Parts: sequence; C-alpha cells; structure tokens
Amino acid sequence: MLKAAGVDFAVQAASIDERALARELLSQGKDGGAIALALAEQKALAISRQNPGDMVLGGDSVLALEGELISKSPDLASLRAELRRLSGKTHFLISAAALARDGQVLWHHVASARMTMRILSETFLDDYLTREGEALLGSVGGYHFEGLGAQLFESAEGDYFSILGLPLLPVLKELRAQGWLQA
Repeated sequence: MLKAAGVDFAVQAASIDERALARELLSQGKDGGAIALALAEQKALAISRQNPGDMVLGGDSVLALEGELISKSPDLASLRAELRRLSGKTHFLISAAALARDGQVLWHHVASARMTMRILSETFLDDYLTREGEALLGSVGGYHFEGLGAQLFESAEGDYFSILGLPLLPVLKELRAQGWLQA
C-alpha cells in the first residue's frame, strides 16, 4: 500500500513477543483496539530505537469475534476451523498504526471495520484453501480482502485500506503533517 502510494520506505521486523503482550493486555481487560494499538506502538518504538532520526511506522491488526480476539492460524487445518467459525457471522477487524522517532511515539490511529462473512460451503473452503494456501497464515482471519478473500464476505463496513491492514489515509495525512511527505 505504501509503495503504491509513492512512499519510499524500508521494511524491518520488530522483535517483540506479540502473543505475550496481547495476553498481558487481555488479562488487564483491554479491548481489541487497545491491543492493536499497543502492538503497533511497540513495533514502531522497537525499530525507532535502532534507527535514530528515522520516522518509523508500526502497524497491527486484530480480529474480534463475539468478545474474543482471534489470532493468526498456525496451520491450514486450524485456519479451516477458524473460517468455519467465522462463516455466517459478523466480526470486527481492528487495524492500528503508530509513528515513532527516537524511541517516542509521535502519533497513532485505530480504525475498525465491521465484516460479515457469508455462509461458506465445504466445497468453497476446499477450493479457497487450495488456491490461497499457506500465504493465508500471515493474515489474521485468513483472508486477503484485496483478492480471492473478498469472496468470503457478504458485507464490509469500514475503510478499505484498514481492512487491508493499515489505515493508510490517516498515515499519509500525518506523514505530510510531520514533513516526511510533500504537503
């Protein structure tokens, strides 16, 4: 998304224990928005400390279904079970972004989308999982909305870019405000 929007950037993975942080926040009664935001901020902070002077964007998405947070599936069998669980139901996809520089969070944003899956047949699930394969394991909910994953849904209410995993327009606006992109 950033590349398509003309933003020059480099990718660097943050070494944080996302599952442990999410568990800790859940035990404190935090909701999906707070958890997605904390994960995005911790990623941005970790990398900003390693790259003094650089503006660092961290992001994360969580899926909330009936009051429970759903994580990325570890394998295709688990993903099939998760998709069966999501089938015919509405969930919330919460995406957060944070900008940090020199170990300080300068800005953050959280967006939520209401996503309703259609009832999925076993035949469709077989075809979907075969065609998309293990690439789905990197996405919470096991879908790439910008591709074949769109066929999973009956409706989606929310910002398209946030559904893809990054609230792009607010990020671009803040990068312009910070002087990192032309106004």
